[in-house]
Amino acid sequence: PVMEDFVSAAKIILFVSIVNVWFFRVNHGTQWRGGDAKSMKEEFQVYGLSQTMMYMIGVLKVFSAIALIISIWYPVLAIPASAAMGFLMMGAIWMHLKVKDPIKKALPAFLFLLLSAFIWLYSAGMIQG
Repeated sequence: PVMEDFVSAAKIILFVSIVNVWFFRVNHGTQWRGGDAKSMKEEFQVYGLSQTMMYMIGVLKVFSAIALIISIWYPVLAIPASAAMGFLMMGAIWMHLKVKDPIKKALPAFLFLLLSAFIWLYSAGMIQG
């Protein structure tokens, strides 16, 4: 069960982080925001994406994070939720690269991509515990 504990911790970290960013930090600047953005809305403008796209991405990330938490008790959700989160994180990394942000700004998205991949690989039986 040690590996299962690591997987559950990864799910919790992703959930807490996504909820923090999209509910509590959405209107605040962070060192990770694209360009010189001081809010999520400004960050999406830096990337050349609409406010509608911001809301769509936000909903997808929050729903994926919720599905990851639920997958602790209903493992069938782990593969689609981690795949969706991983795909969204690849998009976030791509946006940072597109606007030529310092690599450091893409670090959280990269770490979340790794956590999503870890969850996916474990849930698909490719990592044994």
